[in-house]
Amino acid sequence: MAETGVERQADLWSAGGKFMRLATLAGALLIAGCQSLIPKGEAPPPTAPTPTEPGVVSPGLPTDTTRHRVALLVPMTGANANVGRSIANATTLALLDTKTQNVRITTYDTSAGSAAAAQRALAEGNKLILGPLLAENVREVAPVARRAGIPIISFSNDVSVAGNGVFLMGYNPAESIDRVIGYAKAKGMSRFAGLVPRGTYGERASTALLRGVEAAGGTVVSMQAFDRSAGSITAAIKKLPQDGSYDAVLIADSGRVAIQAAPVIRSNGGGKARILGTELWNTESNLAGAPALRGAWFASVPDSLYRQLAAKYRARYGETPFRLAALGYDAVLLTVRTAQDWRFGTPFPSRKLIDEGGFSGIDGAFRFNRNGIAERSLEVQQINAGSFAVVDPAPKSFTP
Repeated sequence: MAETGVERQADLWSAGGKFMRLATLAGALLIAGCQSLIPKGEAPPPTAPTPTEPGVVSPGLPTDTTRHRVALLVPMTGANANVGRSIANATTLALLDTKTQNVRITTYDTSAGSAAAAQRALAEGNKLILGPLLAENVREVAPVARRAGIPIISFSNDVSVAGNGVFLMGYNPAESIDRVIGYAKAKGMSRFAGLVPRGTYGERASTALLRGVEAAGGTVVSMQAFDRSAGSITAAIKKLPQDGSYDAVLIADSGRVAIQAAPVIRSNGGGKARILGTELWNTESNLAGAPALRGAWFASVPDSLYRQLAAKYRARYGETPFRLAALGYDAVLLTVRTAQDWRFGTPFPSRKLIDEGGFSGIDGAFRFNRNGIAERSLEVQQINAGSFAVVDPAPKSFTP
């Protein structure tokens, strides 16, 4: 367990553009219809922590009468420890940037048991849970939190665990697929093919492709599943129409799979087809070095503010964060903003999270729907030789 209170931290600052001048939330700003979660203002240069006199140490955590207690449930040991640490560090950066004085965040390690971590967090007075990371952890934590009337803002993207007090901030592949399909249709493409991995992700990608194409007024001419082996990928591609009768083909998997699949598609009837990808491609910079993927499109959350957050993170922690760190940062900004109307000693006002106008954070505009699932404003990127380029920017706001 680790605590983060801004008054107990050294101030942090590093140069770098508009985002790097984050310091104070300055109220609830309106940016193109969204309630901005991005704090702004000038921060002072780094200072050392002020020494304090040793006091009496008592068991448990101090009692807060002027700060809201918030629990962060992430893996700090085990296989996903690096991801958990990235998220935890990002929450610290968010507290420092906002200079909030009324929120205390305590980190609880879920590796030894998510339910036990949640029970400890609630016993210590936390009124909101940020996390956990994985859907199976949410399933363990949710009953514990519901019995206590404590809401959860999770980093999972598994929509099956959302609702009834559970809000999901994770990147939803269905949204990414729908966005890139819509963009392709607007560019004159109407006949689509799909390559999807076997398993839960592939099943959801298949459903998203079918629904997205139908909504766009197009046709799915073929959809093939594979098991991620080279032989299975090739076999699936060879089952696609070999006469080039599809305008675009979605590879609903990682960049590694896309790099394997693209040359085979090009030599098996898909030479002129536009290759499409999902949000999984967002962190795969090596895609820009694959000639067969040049001109491919994929949709994801905007990256401009995240790149600056990553630079700031590296300057403080000496390592590159995982992309999911942005979820931790934005979850804190959302908490801090909501805490402006949150009276001490009362439950977290989770109704405030349902706002049709949405909010704006590191990952751009987002809002929670009535099922507790984050709807995000996505951009479309194109893979060029050695780089990615935004070909259709993310909308700045939602239409209520």
